[in-house]
Amino acid sequence: MQANHDLKPVSEFIPEQAPERHIIEMNPKKHEIALSTHNLQVYYSKKLALSEGDLAFERFKITSLIGASGSGKSTFLRSLNRMNDGVATVNGQIMYRGLDINSKDIDVFEMRRHIGMVFQKPNPFAKSIYDNITFALTQRGHYSKDQLDEIVETSLKQAALWDQVKDELHKSALALSGGQAQRLVIARALALKPDILLLDEPSSALDPISSARFEDTLLELKEHYTIIIVTHNMQQAARISDYTAFFHLGKAIEYDLTRKIFTRPKVALTNDYISGNFG
Repeated sequence: MQANHDLKPVSEFIPEQAPERHIIEMNPKKHEIALSTHNLQVYYSKKLALSEGDLAFERFKITSLIGASGSGKSTFLRSLNRMNDGVATVNGQIMYRGLDINSKDIDVFEMRRHIGMVFQKPNPFAKSIYDNITFALTQRGHYSKDQLDEIVETSLKQAALWDQVKDELHKSALALSGGQAQRLVIARALALKPDILLLDEPSSALDPISSARFEDTLLELKEHYTIIIVTHNMQQAARISDYTAFFHLGKAIEYDLTRKIFTRPKVALTNDYISGNFG
């Protein structure tokens, strides 16, 4: 990791003055909150994997979750649409539209129509490009051919893939390149018209050109969607996100505007991680 020379040197932090944690508080009167977590704890068996992860996410913004492997950021992300169900015990509240989606009374499948997720490795179905996008829709609803055609075109355009595949919609999605496959699974998520899109290291396996195109796609999508992304790429987080949360040992250590995190972090531990003095 390259050092960022715009950061404060570690020596400027006086231990007794530097806070151990700093979490920005969003005023609902100034910020439209898309999703928030309260008293969130995640246990794998009896092991506490995540605590002190109370964050609020502003609508139509991109938030990056950063931190070393095992810091809890992916565990946190997966909790936001109940992907940890059956794998871990999740306590606390996850508030979306005034509802606690961590409640047992929530229809998880319906909730995931509003909070979609894209994983690290593209996972297109062994079906055509067209069927990949329409599969979930046809399983849980009734749509005409014209409606499905429109949804497929709109979703692929939003994912910046339409021009590349519009004449090959009925060919196997497994023939797509890595970058194309990642944009396809985003289009598949967008077809359900979610409010929030969760992305778990979605460009980690992409080449630099595909990754740059992917970032451009995200910047366009945030006009219509709230995006929360886990990334190990510091430069990517700095380029595309409005907010950044730094996780360490299962806790959100610092959460603030990205420009502040990368130039004026308040917590010495955040400074160490961003500047590469972290071991």
